[in-house]
Amino acid sequence: MDAKIYGHNHSPWVQAVLLGLHEKKIKYTLYQTPPFEIFKIWGVYMPAAALDGNSWEVESSKILKKIGFNKVSEQDIRAAQDAWKGVLHRPDNPFKFFSAWAHACDLNLPFIKSLMNSFLLSFTCFYMFLLINIIKVRFNMKDPENFGDQYLFWENELLESDGSFIDGLNPGTRDFLLFGVIQCHSSLPVPALKALQNDERLLNLRIWMHKMHERFEDYPHLYSGEFFEPNLPLPKSSSFLQKIFFYFGIIIMFLAFPITLPLALFLMKKAPR
Repeated sequence: MDAKIYGHNHSPWVQAVLLGLHEKKIKYTLYQTPPFEIFKIWGVYMPAAALDGNSWEVESSKILKKIGFNKVSEQDIRAAQDAWKGVLHRPDNPFKFFSAWAHACDLNLPFIKSLMNSFLLSFTCFYMFLLINIIKVRFNMKDPENFGDQYLFWENELLESDGSFIDGLNPGTRDFLLFGVIQCHSSLPVPALKALQNDERLLNLRIWMHKMHERFEDYPHLYSGEFFEPNLPLPKSSSFLQKIFFYFGIIIMFLAFPITLPLALFLMKKAPR
């Protein structure tokens, strides 16, 4: 099997798919800007995958099932989404938000194309910045009293597991979904990450993190290695010139706000959820 994946490794659901592909040792090509056939249907919504030359499809749990992992319940999906609540703090510091994206530009493209993609990636970053802030304002979302509470479901699942992983002796879809969420929290540290590090109720999850780090020590998109044992290196950073093109794109996005804002809002409506 070969795979084409569109998405950015700051997305937990993109991370989940990439982790599954890595576990299965399936070669893939990763696009950080959406191919036109994706953009015209779903906008910048991610992840999307085309497996063995078939048509593109979205939703991480469905993609993981296609590559050979178990189907998960709606309860598990909601629990993974609940564990992502700290995401609303990502744009608290806009400079850190944009800087985190700038460091993660594509390193595997020809020189000129990599610069163009860095520029285009700025729109996706601009879109995500707007989306999170719109959700915060529109739904008046509040922090939980204790961010550690959102992990208790998974702590209990580990207690009931017959192996070292949530899905048993080997990691499965639920492991990838939760580990993807933690990569998101680690790529731009938020309070939910500190809860996972320090909450006394989450001992088994920290042991699980250790096992996941051992299992994915050569995984190229790992952000949590800075915060959990065994410590592992961060993903490779983009070049200085790529960062320049990315920041130039961010400046253009804000200068062209009367155009980019309506476009971003239109694309939000195209997203499946």
